[in-house]
Amino acid sequence: MLKQPSAGGDDGSGFTPLVVVELAPDAKEEAVVWLTRKISDSEQSGGAGLSVQQLWSGTAETEKDNPNVFLVGGSRQRLLSGAEDLGLFKEFNDGSMRAFTCANRDNFKDFKGDGDGFLSMAECQYIVKHELDSLRAKSETHIPGYEKAKLYPGKSIIRRMQSKGILVQVFPLHETEELKRLSFTWYKKVKLSLQPLDEIRHYYGEGLALYFGFLEYFTFALVPMALVGVPYYLFDWESYDKYVLFAGFNLVWCTVILEAWKRSSATMAYRWGTLSRKKAFEEPRPGFRGVLGLNPVTGREEPLYPNTKRLLRVYLVSVPFVVLCLYLSLYVMMVYFLMEGWALSLHDAEPTFWTTVLTFVPSVIYAVVIEVMNLIYRYAAEFLTGWENHRLESSYQNHLVLKVLVFNFFNCFASLFYIAFVMQDMVMLRQSLATLLITSQILNQVMEAFLPYWLQRRRNKKMMRRARKRASPPPAEMPLADQVRLEADMSTYLGTFDDYLELFLLFGYVSLFSCVYPLAAVLVVLNNVTEVYSDAFKMCHVFKRPFSEPAANIGVWQLAFEAMSVIAVVTNCALIGMSPQVKSYFPESETQLILWTAAIEHGLLALKLILTFVIPDVPKHIQTKLARLEFESLEALKKKVRASTEVG
Repeated sequence: MLKQPSAGGDDGSGFTPLVVVELAPDAKEEAVVWLTRKISDSEQSGGAGLSVQQLWSGTAETEKDNPNVFLVGGSRQRLLSGAEDLGLFKEFNDGSMRAFTCANRDNFKDFKGDGDGFLSMAECQYIVKHELDSLRAKSETHIPGYEKAKLYPGKSIIRRMQSKGILVQVFPLHETEELKRLSFTWYKKVKLSLQPLDEIRHYYGEGLALYFGFLEYFTFALVPMALVGVPYYLFDWESYDKYVLFAGFNLVWCTVILEAWKRSSATMAYRWGTLSRKKAFEEPRPGFRGVLGLNPVTGREEPLYPNTKRLLRVYLVSVPFVVLCLYLSLYVMMVYFLMEGWALSLHDAEPTFWTTVLTFVPSVIYAVVIEVMNLIYRYAAEFLTGWENHRLESSYQNHLVLKVLVFNFFNCFASLFYIAFVMQDMVMLRQSLATLLITSQILNQVMEAFLPYWLQRRRNKKMMRRARKRASPPPAEMPLADQVRLEADMSTYLGTFDDYLELFLLFGYVSLFSCVYPLAAVLVVLNNVTEVYSDAFKMCHVFKRPFSEPAANIGVWQLAFEAMSVIAVVTNCALIGMSPQVKSYFPESETQLILWTAAIEHGLLALKLILTFVIPDVPKHIQTKLARLEFESLEALKKKVRASTEVG
């Protein structure tokens, strides 16, 4: 076994549990036996070559316990060969990052003896997950005991059992001692220092570490905006002539920080070994449906679905649905303006303290309605994207992100655009922006921090009470069975989608209209600081441990933020053109004002494009290291070919 800290304990035989596989309590015995045999059989006979043990041998400890819960691990040699198959990058003796190979293992920096402790527990769990996902049917036509659960050669067994409800869940176990250390350095002590990104990556993987790295980077990048915004708030609050400078600073800021982030993320990805890692071939996603056919790339039988049908679903159903949702959002916005006009008319007729408070009520109600609409639309978008039947997970995610971003952008910012460019009421724009931003932040903190914390405390107390009743004297630490019970009931972390979406909307509030509400950056900084602690707590104590996912960047979200920065250029240029200070230069010709504003806006967009090419995405020293590795790989390949030719 790879020597790892025990995930809550072991069975005394040296077996270290890494992953929990839970089947349905009423799963047919023949299906359970068949799956466990597949997991433990050797690779030559079509198995995964892993170790598997039942959590409760014989009978469960309580009547409510599911007897079909299994712990999966692997021998040290099996995990090392899995690391080679996956092409995991590890640090070489010369300090470079290279793909691990068993033949060359002694040349890797941390490989000592027989590889004890060379792989982190997160990497081991990722390897186990890959091996489980690689289990494929051979000659079986259906899952034993389930004639309707059809199989064909090459079909993923785990995915079929999940889609049929035979397999409930597969999740990696927390490592209790390492989690305690990470929790202490991450969020349990208030400190003015950077997050332990290397430790986060070591425990949760590169994908999650990059999210927290971006959250940290975004927070620090907002500090200059906040420092500039405070004096504007204090001294130039009603002087809209002077927000031209702030808008100009805003444009430079949102362009530079995104280009600088590319370099920062490339540096982290190189250090973690994911920057030059080859992307694995994508298998069909679990929910993909179609008629059985032959894949022209792999040569395996798998479901095939005509792209024409998918496009028809997208353009004849999905696009009209999104347009309808945008229309409903526009209708709700107009109702909000009617409520706002009614509240203002009452205040103008008889101004009192209560009528002043009443003027803020429509904005608060509208902010709450926006959050509810975003939530409902999210579920509808997920259903619709699944119905479109995309073959690959990446395609599914791209279509889902596009749907959600378009609606969220329109729903959150349409009223602000209307106030700014149709009503041209800067006082109302400032008030609406402040109300929307503050209300959404309060709702997010309640839903993302306080509610999960309260629910998890209740769940932990109930579990500890059960453990004390069963044990006499009470155990010093939670037994493995109780840990599995607790983690099995935890919420499943659905990925960084919602986290990036929240940051995307906050970036929009800051970059689009913050020149009329300079405190926006200050509020977002405060929100992000609490977000770091609340997200860290949730990852450690509310959600199941997610499987590590290699990532070299933040993916499609980089494009989303860059698109927002382009829209910010257009918005801020328009706001500058509407300012009295600029209008005074064109007292007689509004056409000239529009032409000059458009010219400056195009010039700034050209400058953004130039900066994109001038500032390299990958720092020069990392480019040199990558080029050296590529050169060495080509030279090694030439030597190998030359040697084989001479032998022949």
